[in-house]
This record gives sequence, C-alpha cells and structure tokens, in this order.
Amino acid sequence: MTAARIKSVQCISPAGLHRMAYKEWGDPDNQKVLVCVHGVTRVGDDFDSLAQALSDHYRVVCPDVVGRGRSGRLRNPLLYQIPQYIADMVTLIARVTANSDGGTVDWFGTSMGGLIGMGLASLPESPIARLVLNDIGPTLDPVALARIGDYIAQDLRFKSFSEGAKFVREVSASFGAHTEDQWHKLAADVLRQNEDGEWVRHYDMGLAEPLRGSTPEKAKADEAALWAAYDAIRCPTLLVRGAESDLLSRETAQAMLTRGPKPQLVEIPNTGHAPTFINADQIAIARKFLVG
Repeated sequence: MTAARIKSVQCISPAGLHRMAYKEWGDPDNQKVLVCVHGVTRVGDDFDSLAQALSDHYRVVCPDVVGRGRSGRLRNPLLYQIPQYIADMVTLIARVTANSDGGTVDWFGTSMGGLIGMGLASLPESPIARLVLNDIGPTLDPVALARIGDYIAQDLRFKSFSEGAKFVREVSASFGAHTEDQWHKLAADVLRQNEDGEWVRHYDMGLAEPLRGSTPEKAKADEAALWAAYDAIRCPTLLVRGAESDLLSRETAQAMLTRGPKPQLVEIPNTGHAPTFINADQIAIARKFLVG
C-alpha cells in the first residue's frame, strides 16, 4: 500500500488562525485532485481505502475538518458551522491546486462533508468540477439530527480501547456490514488516549455549541438556504443514499433528482447513514462516476 503524506494548511476564522491537517495520496504532482470530506464526528482517515483505490487517477486529499482529528481547534466554538468549513476548504483547494492551470477539484462529501461541498459548489466560479453527495441533502430528518446532536454532545471516556471500540461500533451500526478488521479501524481512527490514560473521542466538545442554539425557526431557515444552494449547483453530481438512511429520506432524494444539478442516484442496500465506501463494490460506484 502506498504511504499517505500528512500535511497541513493554515486557515483563518474571525477568532484567529488555526491549522487544518490533511492526508494526501498519490502522485504529489498530479493536477487531477479529488477532495474527500468526512461526516461530523469522523476524520479524513475514513477515506483510506477509497483514496488508495483512486490514487491511480487522482491526487486524493482528505482533510480533518477543523476541530477533529489532527487539525487544530477554533477559539470560538460557535464558529463550528458550514460557512467556516467552506472558507477553510477554499484555502485548502488554493494550496493543493497552486501548480495547476484550472484550479478545479472533484469532491466526495459524506454527510457534513456533502453539505460543505454543496455550499461550495453553489458559489459562482466554484472550483468543484464533479460532486458526490454521500447520504446528504437539503432536507434533513429532525429526529435523526437530534440523535446525531445528542451523540456529539456526550463527553464519553472509556477505560480501554476495546470499550471505546464497542461503543463506536454500536453507534455506527447504520454504516452496514463490515469485517472485524474494518470495525477496528473505524474505531481506531476516532479514538485517542488522553493524559489520564482514558480513551476519548478525537474531537473538540465545542462542536456541540452551535447545535444548542437551534430552534424550529432556524431549522426552517437553514433548510431553505440549503435548497437554494442546491438549486444553484451546475456541476455533474452523484447522489448516494443508504437505502435504510434515517437522515436522507427517499422523498428528499427523489425531490433532488428534479432540481438543481439533477443528479444520478445510487441507493446502497442494507445500509443506513452513511455508506463508508470502504468495500470494493461501493468504491466501484465512486470510480464509475468520477473516472468513468
């Protein structure tokens, strides 16, 4: 397996500077770049299998969104929101396309990573040439959102890695069937040992702060803004839905087919939120759309 390179780029928020780490696969001089962005409590390591498989065609860049994994933390946790993440990705894309003529990238976004991609792809002169939205859309099920919000806010500490791994596996059951080795990696990617020897999750607990201010009125306004962004997307788009997803409903997916970029739709059976794209059959779906 080709080794990945761990790099970082300096970004800015209204509260100051921070660093965003990213993992880079493939030929460092390849001007064809694929950016893969993870879900709200996951990390760039999630894409190791996909990145390795597609590094024959792309230089694959997998950031840890600020507040997660190897990346820095924001001084003001209220800034842990999509506009800040989009700004960070613009900085990252400027870095990784500095030597290319067009400055464009293809984008694979899972859940939150898809929302970031949706926002960036909607902008005039967007650098995104092709877009994969993995189990995410403008209308998000409120019960599923509440479940995710509760999960983020739990400051959990585990006495052993195995105890933490059991928890990660239980809350990630909707990812679908995986081997024991794959479950081990999915846990190892997001668990860290603290100074007291406890195993904790890799992210800033401040991620929960913006969620606490949510109201039905704000949720409605956010949904309207997401649909407006989606309707502005013009690049070729693939929408992936876990057939058992509780976050992206079949109704929302069907509505997305008639609006905005009018994407292709692929549903993955026996999988909820969200497909991991670790296994060969799912990687083949991404390759077919992105590479042809």
